[in-house]
Amino acid sequence: MFAIRLSDTLPAELRPLEPWQAEEFLAHMDRARANLDEFIPFASLSTDLASAHATLRKYADQAAADTARIYGIWLEGTLVGGVMFARFDVRTGNCEVGVWAEPAGEGLGLISAAVRHLIEYAVVERGMQRVEWLTSSGNARSRAVARRAGMRLDGVLRSKHPHNGIRHDTEVWSLLADEWLSSPARSGTDAGRRASGRTAPAGG
Repeated sequence: MFAIRLSDTLPAELRPLEPWQAEEFLAHMDRARANLDEFIPFASLSTDLASAHATLRKYADQAAADTARIYGIWLEGTLVGGVMFARFDVRTGNCEVGVWAEPAGEGLGLISAAVRHLIEYAVVERGMQRVEWLTSSGNARSRAVARRAGMRLDGVLRSKHPHNGIRHDTEVWSLLADEWLSSPARSGTDAGRRASGRTAPAGG
């Protein structure tokens, strides 16, 4: 199993999330639930061991079909957040990146670092031409991650997403392949370090 180091100063790694980790994933979702529930229903999909296993099994099946993937972020050995390809369409060259975190995983730059690695993989290794990011207009943290990745706001789908009895506007952000390849944000990935002569992080 691969592990990508996400920080030069913190013991944080990006790794695949797999069905056998359902118990650890459920404990993480329990810690993250209140943090996520304002805008996204991701944690509500995993409320007991069976449903946590089903969530990870779904992504394992989608990874096998090359249509989606899910990864966890571990800090000091504890799962504190994650990133995913919510959609991965090789035929059209389009994919969608999503993220989540519990409070212990926020404000450390780990989510942004993991997103850069996903974009690098999608564009450089898989030839994706468009990386999308969908978020509620009220989710300031999510919008900030999109900006740091070099994404641009394409537009707003008004009253698009019903959640907790409230209809949210959905912002659509995107990053094109040529924009990523020339983006300053790319310097945070292994490829960017090699291109600039910096040493790639261990485990990358």
